[in-house]
This record gives sequence, C-alpha cells and structure tokens, in this order.
Amino acid sequence: MASIPSDASCSHVVLFPFMAKGHTIPLLQFAQILLCRSTAVTVITTPANHQFIAELLNCTAASIVTLPFPIAADIPAGVESTDKLPSMSLFTKFGLATSAMQPHFEQLLETLPRVSFMVTDAFLWWTLHSAKKLGIPRLVFYGMSCYSYCLSMVAKSSGIFSGSQRDDELVALSRFPWIKLSKEYFTLNYRDPKPKSLEYIFSMEVSSSTYNSYGMLVNSFYELEPLFAANCNTQCDGSFRNWCVGPLCLAEQTPKKVHSEPGVKPRWVQWLDKKLEKKCWNNI
Repeated sequence: MASIPSDASCSHVVLFPFMAKGHTIPLLQFAQILLCRSTAVTVITTPANHQFIAELLNCTAASIVTLPFPIAADIPAGVESTDKLPSMSLFTKFGLATSAMQPHFEQLLETLPRVSFMVTDAFLWWTLHSAKKLGIPRLVFYGMSCYSYCLSMVAKSSGIFSGSQRDDELVALSRFPWIKLSKEYFTLNYRDPKPKSLEYIFSMEVSSSTYNSYGMLVNSFYELEPLFAANCNTQCDGSFRNWCVGPLCLAEQTPKKVHSEPGVKPRWVQWLDKKLEKKCWNNI
C-alpha cells in the first residue's frame, strides 16, 4: 500500500467529489482547509459541474480540471449531476456509468504534478484501481457521520433487515443493542438484496473499494461521537483507519447575507417546513 509523503512543503492533493451537491460541497470545504495549509489542490469534475465548483472556490488557488462525462443508457445527454436526473431510480445506473471516466482520470493523473494523495467519493469506487496503478494513496469520503456509517455497515453485514419483520418493527442492532431501527430507515438493497441486481453490484463495489483504500475521511469530530469514531476503525479489523476532519462547514468562506422580504421565510426554511408533513424523510 502506498504511503502518504510527510514533506508538507510539496504537498499536492487531488479531490474528486461525486456528482451530487451534498457530496461535492463538503469536499470543497475540505479543499479550503488544505489551501489554508499551503497545500496545492486539484479538484476534478465534469463540464456541467464546473461552474458550480468554480463559484464555491472563487478567489482560491485551487485548480479545477474537467473530465468528459460518459454517454450512458437511460441517462439523458447533458445530465451530469444526480439532482438533474429525471428520476432517482436512475441513481445506480448514473453511479455505475462514472466508471467509464477511469481512462481519462488516469491520463490526467499522469500529467499532474506529483500527487501526495487523493480523496475521492466512495461512490467513485473505481478511482481506487487508478490510485493503486499509479502508486497514489487513496482516501475515501462518504460525507456521512461515523454513527451513520457504523449502523449502515452493521445492517449490511448482518442482513438483519432482510427478514420477515414489518417495515415499522423496531429491531436491535447486534453490535449496538441499545439502538433500535426499523426497515423503513433503509433502502431496498438492505432489506431485499438481490446479488445480480445493479444496486447490489454497485453497493459491493463501493464497500470493497472502501476497505481496500488507505483510509477514510469523515465529516465529523471525535468528541461528538467517540464510540462510533473508534468503532469505524475496529470494524475494519485495522486494515485501514478513519480520520474525523469536520465539521467541514466551519471552513467555508462567510457567505453573502441574503436579504428577504419581511414576513417571507427563506427558501431553505420553506423546504424544511414541507418535510414536516412526513414522519421520516431521511434514510441511511
């Protein structure tokens, strides 16, 4: 396994976020942390996502490089971000399609200044193959907390939610018996895994590449969830470790104040109000 160079004076980090706003923004915040520590940063994205990233990294020394997004079955031309998909049922096909970017990714890496390490999104599992091929340490980024990661891994490995229990029936998790969850918190891949399905294949690729990476960065801090932060390491039998580098939002540049009309709630508050109509609008 490649090791991360200790010479900070020549550090160069490549960041490759998944093409979804919730995955991209935290990594761009991490980029600002690296830049404050005199580290050269190269962010890789696609043409349709370039403007969004350029706006968030405005007035920074970060380099932004684009790779062509592949043409994929059922994915409309020009759609290069999950929020542009006509249906989230296409998410898995979208995620699998990104693997066609691997040759372009490797060609780019060979032209860049020496890369100290790369941080790529977990959903871009194939970047691990490129990292190993070129001898670059790869750190994986999920964006979720240690708590969410641990619970999702326990649920997946134990298959506890593939039983006959009701969707709303609370079940104690084996490693964390004081935590009870129900099927409705999880996607179908946890509840009814089908080994030949695209969802299962995608999930296995992501999990395998995670365990074989140099380590994982978590958008959290140890004092918030020490038990789960420690468990993230023991769960992988010491094969790799995680580093809590959050909360990354504190690294973001101060946003411009948005003036709204008196008595009118901000758009994000209106969005949250709509979610009150549902009992649970998040999942693991």
